[in-house]
Amino acid sequence: MKSPLLLAASLLVLSTVSYGFLETRALAHRHRLTGTTAGKFLTSEELWFSQILDHFSPYDHRKFQQRYYEFLDYFRAPSGPIFLKICGEGPCTGISNDYLGVLAKKFGAAVVSLEHRYYGKSSPFKSLETKNLRYLSSKQALFDLAVFRQHYQDSLNAKLNRTSGENPWFIFGVSYAGALSAWFRLKFPHLTCGSLASSAVVLAVYNFTEFDQQIGVSAGPECKAALQEVTSLVDQGLASNTKAVKSLFGATELKVDGDFLYFLADAAVMAFQYGSPDELCNPLVQAKKDGEDLLNIEWQAVYAKYVNEKFSSVETYDQEYLKVTAITENSADRLWWFQVCSEVAYFQVAPANDSIRSSRVDTRYHLDLCKNVFGEGVYPEVDMTNIYYGGTKIAGSKIVFTNGSQDPWRHASKQISSSTMPSYLITCHNCGHGTDMRGCPQSPLCLEGNAQNCTSPEVVQKVRQKIIEHMDLWLSECVSGDSRNHMTM
Repeated sequence: MKSPLLLAASLLVLSTVSYGFLETRALAHRHRLTGTTAGKFLTSEELWFSQILDHFSPYDHRKFQQRYYEFLDYFRAPSGPIFLKICGEGPCTGISNDYLGVLAKKFGAAVVSLEHRYYGKSSPFKSLETKNLRYLSSKQALFDLAVFRQHYQDSLNAKLNRTSGENPWFIFGVSYAGALSAWFRLKFPHLTCGSLASSAVVLAVYNFTEFDQQIGVSAGPECKAALQEVTSLVDQGLASNTKAVKSLFGATELKVDGDFLYFLADAAVMAFQYGSPDELCNPLVQAKKDGEDLLNIEWQAVYAKYVNEKFSSVETYDQEYLKVTAITENSADRLWWFQVCSEVAYFQVAPANDSIRSSRVDTRYHLDLCKNVFGEGVYPEVDMTNIYYGGTKIAGSKIVFTNGSQDPWRHASKQISSSTMPSYLITCHNCGHGTDMRGCPQSPLCLEGNAQNCTSPEVVQKVRQKIIEHMDLWLSECVSGDSRNHMTM
């Protein structure tokens, strides 16, 4: 049964003041069913679009096939909004049935989603050798979105038998895709009424010490102390019996100690980033209270057990694996590291004092990885990235920023509100990466972004209500022409 506070929040969502775009009645027009609310995806039917390879060259006319998806079940034709969900640093296998589906139904919107260039099935080349990655960047990806948006609008006009006209568009993204969502509104304000930038990492960071510091805050004093003790014992163990320590965590293939220590740090990170802190901290703290040696055989059932269960793909931390240039289902690891090493960094280095991760996970480790995997000359142009987009001083408008309180990535996001770019912090014990869209935990998928398992679901609902209000206003302004960047209907 819902708590009175949650019930009140739900009623508030239903009774919101509308500027004209909220769906208040059953749809009179229905399109063919491509998914169900009971499924993981709203749709997973692949569609293809011929995309320009290099948007910045007037001489290079090569193109490649880019995968996308569309979901029209809730679309209020012909004038309903179009929601563009940006796929980020991984294969895009469909439109997830998260909170975006709820918003699409509420607003009578079509939903389209474009796979990021190079990822999944949208690779321009048959090999991912470094020289072929020169067109992999956020700047190229933004133009992909702009060209696709125009193509889709034109094709929709043809289906609707109209020669011109524009539907109102709204852009969505989480994490790196959240940054792309914000940057798209910044660079192409005439192509969207607004953007939702969920956990949007808009600030490129060279030495991202705040990342580790947030893990300590999110863990709390007892869990933090236990994690630090594990790190200390592992560092000592690697000096005396490397094979035994790595074997304990099922990671003997990680020959480079830095790779292993990064892997071990990430194991802890995921618990807080994706809303499952108690799975890690409760048994860890209890083991410490019981006085157990955190690396003896009893520990197999505590931290090592957690690591072995949650991280089956140890190879993704192996630099030799990251060198593989053949296109496989796991190529996203190499591709994202290229973007890290060439554009945004986000080097998750150990702070000088009171760190959780090993001090050996430092700047030199990251730079050596970039050089070893991609060769000479690949270096993160952090300053140029922030000059181009503005970092947390982004000079945009009509962008909603949201972040989870426990998420270490929020320190690369815009956390201070302004009049035209509101920013909301969703505060609860298990509110992590993309909580507003994903609910709790943030992984695996919670259907329709169900927030009832968040420790403070009413806080999530309150932020969602704010998102709805901003969307309703901006979409209405877009259509009415009250804003400078209006669209003609």
